Order: sequence, then structure tokens, then C-alpha cells
Amino acid sequence: MQNQLVLDKFIDSYQKLNKDNLTLLDDIYSADIVFVDPMHQVTGLESLRTYFANLYSNVSRCQFSICDSFTVQNDGFLYWTMQFSHSKLAHGETIYVQGHSKLKFKNDKVVEHRDYFNVADMLYKHIPILGNVINYIDKRAS
Repeated sequence: MQNQLVLDKFIDSYQKLNKDNLTLLDDIYSADIVFVDPMHQVTGLESLRTYFANLYSNVSRCQFSICDSFTVQNDGFLYWTMQFSHSKLAHGETIYVQGHSKLKFKNDKVVEHRDYFNVADMLYKHIPILGNVINYIDKRAS
């Protein structure tokens, strides 16, 4: 299977992914997947399923809108906006976070997945008091 088809399958699976169908991860990730984002590193498919189960148990909504994607040799690149709601952040309103992912393919599955995004946009800016401080600093810096 060419890598563009693997990437398309990955995107399709992420568009459907939710707390009730985490078995979709088995279709796109290798058993020895290494997943890294700015706050976590997870190794192995079982650990990744647990990570996603915890993620979905803490949010009332989580969805990814893919803005752009492409492949180069055995690598895939995604540019996305994550939309999520958490009862303890931003008064439960939807939070939008832009980011991108680098994927490495092997045998028609993803063996490495690294996400890049601004943790302040996702979390820190939406925590009472801390968010006010970060927003103040942002305003002063600009």
C-alpha cells in the first residue's frame, strides 16, 4: 500500500475516533508505536489505547479538523485544528488548538507519531488565574 493511502486511512480513522471505538487505533498503528506530544510519550499500542481512553474520559468533546496533509517517502505530515471541550477549562466552551503531526510509516502502519502544538493554547491559558497571567504576558510581549 503506498504511503498516501496509509495517510488517508489514518485521517479517516481519526475523523471517526471516539471513546467507544478505540479499536480503530489497531488498524492504523503498529504494535510498537511510539507516540510523543508536548506533554506525554507513550510506547506500544496497548499503552496508546490507555492514553486515548484517559484523554476521552476527561473531555466532553474532542475532534480534529485536518487542514492539510502530504507524504514524503516514509513520512506523513498533517496540519490540523483540534476542537475540544473540558468542563474545567474555559467554562466548558470549545477550545481550538492548531498543531501538526509527523508520522513515520512501516508495513502500512504508523510506527512513530509526534504531535507539535502550543500547550499554553491548549491548557495553561484556560486555567483560572494562570490563564490571566499568561494572557497578560502575551499582551505585554506583543
